[in-house]
Amino acid sequence: MQVQVCLPSGSSCSVVLPPEATISQLKVEAQRQLERRFLSLVAESRRLDLASTLREAGVRDGERLGAVAQRGALAATSGAFALYVTGGSAVTWGDRRSGGDSSQVQSQLVQVQRIQGTRAGDPRAGAFAAIRADGTVVTWGDPGAGASSSEVQEQLVQVQQIQANDKAFAAIRADGTVVTWGSPTYGGDSSEVQEQLVQVQQIQATGYAFAAIRVDGRVVTWGRPLCGGNSSQLQDDLVQVQQIHSNDTAFAAIRADGTVVTWGNETYGGDSSEVQKQLVQVQQIQANDKAFAAIRADGNVVTWGNQTYGGDSSEVQEQLVQVQQIQATGFAFAAMRADGTVVTWGHAEYGGDSREVQEQLKKVQQTQANDKAFAAIRADGTVVTWGGTGNGGGSTHVQRQLLQVQQIQATDSAFAAIRADGMVVTWGNPKRGGDSHQASAGTPMRLEIVREQDPALWTFACGLLQGISSRI
Repeated sequence: MQVQVCLPSGSSCSVVLPPEATISQLKVEAQRQLERRFLSLVAESRRLDLASTLREAGVRDGERLGAVAQRGALAATSGAFALYVTGGSAVTWGDRRSGGDSSQVQSQLVQVQRIQGTRAGDPRAGAFAAIRADGTVVTWGDPGAGASSSEVQEQLVQVQQIQANDKAFAAIRADGTVVTWGSPTYGGDSSEVQEQLVQVQQIQATGYAFAAIRVDGRVVTWGRPLCGGNSSQLQDDLVQVQQIHSNDTAFAAIRADGTVVTWGNETYGGDSSEVQKQLVQVQQIQANDKAFAAIRADGNVVTWGNQTYGGDSSEVQEQLVQVQQIQATGFAFAAMRADGTVVTWGHAEYGGDSREVQEQLKKVQQTQANDKAFAAIRADGTVVTWGGTGNGGGSTHVQRQLLQVQQIQATDSAFAAIRADGMVVTWGNPKRGGDSHQASAGTPMRLEIVREQDPALWTFACGLLQGISSRI
């Protein structure tokens, strides 16, 4: 029998094997012909078992199979997920008004390189922006949150990076200039600083404003003034800036000498005067909605901002040594130490108290967070969760599926994990992308459109989502 094997890129090959040959043999021969390794083979909504024969797997003569050539990447708004393969297309699910329905632009979602999403507090008000290989941009979701880019579409060329806040986008082009769109009061209108937005290398955002770092180490800000959009009084201090970090209403900039400059909402971290002397040799900064945590070169941690949200770490300060990474929910922090253990502080209900899972928090390699819960990936690929139970802190119903996990992404109250075999597992708030059955039920219409445009991607997406549910 003859079977066609297709990569998401469109490359394909024809393999002739007897029905008694195994899927594993088919995979080996297809990899030889395509001169490329891939993870697995999928037929419509089924991932094929490598040990099965072609006959047992139900593969038909002349059938077209998809090769999952690489793991997908995930992007999120507050209420929806976008799954994409670099150089391919995208599949979305979750709240339709927050970008979960991409059917209107599906034919344009080709050769996608990266997707960014706005993260409005309202999960029904989000938008996605996708950068394509030719540097153009496609947007969808809520028009009031940045989905409407028609006024700047002609300027959205040679785009290399996109940053987003709650309701606006900022794109950096190849020449270092910046294009903005979305809600004007959130930074979607940058006309007042447009002449300064040259040779821009990096952009960071609070929920309401943007800050751009230029090649000369200077910083340009715009958006809501009290939330970081006005840095005029600090321009003499904002020199040799190498990194900028932000929470919902304040910015923190790390300078070349390891010192830190902050501005924005003073109560929530815009004023770091009480810990300024400790902010030396700073290498990393993490933020939640209302506080900051800085990792110094010696592995110690300095915190400031709202005390309840983790701005006060005095109760765990002795444990905050040899810290390598910090992650944050909207209300709490989790620090991963060199020995793979985790220290948490902040709002107990939303991730600041990890005592119930502390024994499991060993050999942790990565942590991810949504607004109210944490998820930690351990060295063996298993996942530990804690925080708001209904927001992803409880994962008992999917624990058996959370194996060989390599990447986790989050909406405001749900998680999606990509496994080594390319499958996707979701959990958390069902209305925010955490209901796998809802995702499957809402996906076929969009996948049919994808199948018409790119059959290989259609089978790829089905194979990934089959990791959530077999009901596609």
